Amino acid sequence: MTVKTRFAPSPTGYLHVGGARTALYCWLYAKKQHGTFVLRIEDTDRERSSDASVQAILDGMQWLGLEHDEGPYYQTKRFERYAEVKEQLLAQGKAYRCYCSKERLDALREQQMVNKDNIGYDGHCRNLSEDEQDVSKPHVIRFKNPLEGAVVFEDLIKGEISVNNSELDDLIIARTDGTPTYNFTVVVDDLDMGISHVIRGDDHVNNTPRQINMMSALNAQTPLFAHVPMILGDDGKRLSKRHGAVSVMQYRDDGYLPQALLNYLVRLGWSHGDQEVFSRDEMVELFDIKDVNRAPSAFNTDKLNWLNQYYMKNLPAEEVARHLQWHLNEQELEVSHGVDVKLLIPEMAERVKTLKELASAIRYFYQDYDSFDEKAAKKHLRPVARQPLELAKEKLAATSDWSADHLHSLVSQTAEQLELGMGKVGMPLRVAVTGAGMSPDLGVTLEWIGKDAVLRRIDKALEFIAQREANG
Repeated sequence: MTVKTRFAPSPTGYLHVGGARTALYCWLYAKKQHGTFVLRIEDTDRERSSDASVQAILDGMQWLGLEHDEGPYYQTKRFERYAEVKEQLLAQGKAYRCYCSKERLDALREQQMVNKDNIGYDGHCRNLSEDEQDVSKPHVIRFKNPLEGAVVFEDLIKGEISVNNSELDDLIIARTDGTPTYNFTVVVDDLDMGISHVIRGDDHVNNTPRQINMMSALNAQTPLFAHVPMILGDDGKRLSKRHGAVSVMQYRDDGYLPQALLNYLVRLGWSHGDQEVFSRDEMVELFDIKDVNRAPSAFNTDKLNWLNQYYMKNLPAEEVARHLQWHLNEQELEVSHGVDVKLLIPEMAERVKTLKELASAIRYFYQDYDSFDEKAAKKHLRPVARQPLELAKEKLAATSDWSADHLHSLVSQTAEQLELGMGKVGMPLRVAVTGAGMSPDLGVTLEWIGKDAVLRRIDKALEFIAQREANG
C-alpha cells in the first residue's frame, strides 16, 4: 500500500496545539512509510472561515517545519466536483431530496426527546416518488444511509469500533443553497486524493461510520482510520484558552523553539521507552501510529520549558540565533555591534527557559540599563562597595589587555590589595556593569560588554552609592 496521509484543518481560527500534534503524527507516519503528506484546507464554512485563519495555519505549519508534499488544496475550489458526485448519488438512488421544513424537523426532534428516542431524521422524504417531488421548491439532499447491518472498522489506535446503522440517520450532504456539507466533502476529497490513512482527533469518531457508508456507496476503498485522543490541560480538563497559549504561533511569540514544541507534542501521547529527547530524524525512524496511547494526555508546561531550555543549550548557536532574531526585533534590541550574539547563547541559555527571556537577558551586553535591579542594588551597591569599585575601575581603565582571563585577574588583584574576599569586589562590580546580580563569569561578562561601557557603568554605580550615602 502506498501511504498517503492528510492534515485537513478548518480555517476558522489559529492552528492550535491539538491540531499541530495531529499534523505532526500525519507527517511522521507518511515520512516513516516513504509516503505522501497532503495539506487540505476545509474552508466550506464560509461564515466562519477567513483568509487570516488560512494564513495562520500556513504560518504555523511552516514554523514547525511540517512541509506538505501536496497542496494546499482548498475545498471552496472543488464545488463543481462535489456537485458532480452529489448528482451521481441521486442518479443511483443513493441520495434523495428532502423537502421537510425547519418547523417539522424541530417538532420531530422535540418529540424524539420526549419519547427518549434516538435523535435524528426519520426518513420522511426517503421514498418520495417523482410525482411527489418538485425541484423548484426549497430542499436539501440527504444520503440514503443503510437501514440494516453495522459499520465495523479497526481503528489503529482505539481498536475495533462497531456502530449499528439503525443509530445513523440520513445525513444532509448538500444544503438548500446547494453548498456541500462537511462529511460529504471529506469523503469526496479523501477518495479523489487517494488518502490511505486518516489520522485525526477522536472528536471525529462519530463521523467515521457515516463517512465509511458514503465511501461504500461510491464503491471507493475505505482508508484506515486512527483517532488520536484529546489533549487535556494541567487541571485534567480539555485544553483551552484558559490554560494559556494554545495557538502554535503564540508558542513562538512566547519564546519556544519549534524543535522543542515538536519534541514535546510527539511525546504527548506516544513514547519510545524512557527517551525524552528526539531529533526529527529519530521521530521519523521510531514513530508508529499504532503506538499512540488510547488515553488522553495532559499538557505539562514545565516539561515543555525543560525541553526548550535543552534545545537552546544544545542546538547549534546559529540555529538558535535564527529563531532568537524574531524576539530581538520585537524587543527592538540591535545586536549588530558588540559581542557576537552566538557567543552569548550557550552561556545565557543556562539562565532562562525561553527565547523571549533570552532576548531580555542579553540586553545589557548591547545597551546601558535604565536602572538597577532594586534587590541587587540594595544588597551590593552599599557605601562599603565604593572603594572596591573605584580601585577596580582604575585598574580596568589602565589595561590594554581586554581579555576575560586578564580582566578576571585584575578583579582578583583588587580584592587582594584591599584584603577582601572575591565576592566583596566581584558582586558590586557585576551589579555595576549589568544592572543586576546574575551574569556569566565576571571576566567573560566584562570582555563582552566592552571597555567603554564597563567604565561608564561603574561611574553610574558610584553615583548611585554617593546618592545613597547622601540620603543616609
